[in-house]
Amino acid sequence: MINWLPLALLTALCLALYNFFIKLAANHLPPAVGAVVLQLVAAALGAAWLLKLKLAGQPLNVSGKGLALAALAGLGVGLAEILTFVVFQRGVPSSVGTPVIVGSSVLLTALLGLAVLRETLALPQAVGLVLVVVGIALLARS
Repeated sequence: MINWLPLALLTALCLALYNFFIKLAANHLPPAVGAVVLQLVAAALGAAWLLKLKLAGQPLNVSGKGLALAALAGLGVGLAEILTFVVFQRGVPSSVGTPVIVGSSVLLTALLGLAVLRETLALPQAVGLVLVVVGIALLARS
């Protein structure tokens, strides 16, 4: 298996830039406008990648279930984008708001994985999640 960590860290960098630029844009336009522009750019990027794969002759196996789950993910990210703009418009510093949002997302995703997907955690991973909770509590105390 190819090492996933460098790719995960690059993904984290992209998410950091995403949150940072939402923070910068939040006081310059309404949340709905920011979310639409953000989503249009993301859709164009995804469409370009899809076109590249199609032109390369790569098979694209699509299922109704996969499309429905992707649509639900889109609903979640769309609402998260709008709400992130609103949070930052309220003057929350990015150094506080982003870790609370992302940390809470990590925690809730882990809990969903445990409860719905029946995933398991080793002790170090469970301790890591407890530390996320402590971090959220410390950041939110302002």
